[in-house]
Amino acid sequence: FGALLPLNLMSVMGLASLNIYSQIGLVTLIGLISKHGILMTEFANRMQEEQHMSRREAIEHAAGVRLRPILMTTAAMVVGVVPLVTASGAGAQSRIAIGIVIAAGMSIGTLFTLFVTPAIYTFIAKDHSHDREERGLEPAQTAPLAHSAAE
Repeated sequence: FGALLPLNLMSVMGLASLNIYSQIGLVTLIGLISKHGILMTEFANRMQEEQHMSRREAIEHAAGVRLRPILMTTAAMVVGVVPLVTASGAGAQSRIAIGIVIAAGMSIGTLFTLFVTPAIYTFIAKDHSHDREERGLEPAQTAPLAHSAAE
């Protein structure tokens, strides 16, 4: 939705259309946006298991810790496709289409990742903090996790 609406608006103005290049942009977009959600939920699951946090505490912590890497990835991609969006000359239509899809989709998809993923995680995810209690194991003493932007 976030990628196709701007593409349709540009199509009305005659600047871009839904073609094979914009569809390649959609595939790229799906991979990048899904990676954001996977990193956030994986980090929250790890926090539940290792730090014995509740679902809500874990996803709030994960969203806060993963915010900067997610925003940096989004900013890098959007700035990286600016030359595609501003293309001119032969083949510009195809470059503009892929640029619009990636720039608009990354921007709107990131907002969905930051707000919708934690809400859905809170309702759907398994509460790993109670797994150890059910098995009768003592909570392990673990050191705080090191965080890197490369994850």
